[in-house]
Amino acid sequence: MPVDLEELLAPSHTAVVTMECQRGVIGDMASLGGLRDVMLDRGAIDAGARLCAGARAAGVAVVHCLAHYRPDRAGSAANCRMLAASAKMNEKTGGMLVGSESAQVIPEFNPQPSDIEIARWHGMSPFLGTSLDQTLRNLGVATVVAAGVSLNVGVMGLVINAVDLGYQVVLAGDAVAGIPDDYGDAVMDNTMAFLATMCTVDDIVARWA
Repeated sequence: MPVDLEELLAPSHTAVVTMECQRGVIGDMASLGGLRDVMLDRGAIDAGARLCAGARAAGVAVVHCLAHYRPDRAGSAANCRMLAASAKMNEKTGGMLVGSESAQVIPEFNPQPSDIEIARWHGMSPFLGTSLDQTLRNLGVATVVAAGVSLNVGVMGLVINAVDLGYQVVLAGDAVAGIPDDYGDAVMDNTMAFLATMCTVDDIVARWA
């Protein structure tokens, strides 16, 4: 399907949406070291930083989707293996609590007061049970540029939910990762390519320049 990237990525109706780009996930306080390593090896953190900077310079909204938890984990369920493992790890490290340093956006993304942060403390997807959809609609957003982690679950949920809700999705392919790395590539080739327009960060930012 031919795509007019200029129109698709017009700043007036586009937002960058990052998924769990937090210090305790892929940053200096990461408890899942393998995911941080893959992001670093791919240059995906640097690419995500360029994406956020390019968006802000063009007046494109930057929205960070975060996961955090109360100390008593009220409202958070460990109802699958991934959430149970995360709960056990966070209980051991004290990470990802509301207001904690580990729950913050990674400093490489240079978060700004103009950025919007939307947090959840349950589930795997940033759209369900949060204000993300209504916030994007109130901003006049029709195109979501997705970045972050991981292609295994989180980014996949973000993309599928965005498509289900009627958004056009552009996946910044060099600003995402999955583990193992080759599985992430397979997800992009065999799933994301059928749901989103695949672009590099340089391709995207060039349309805003």
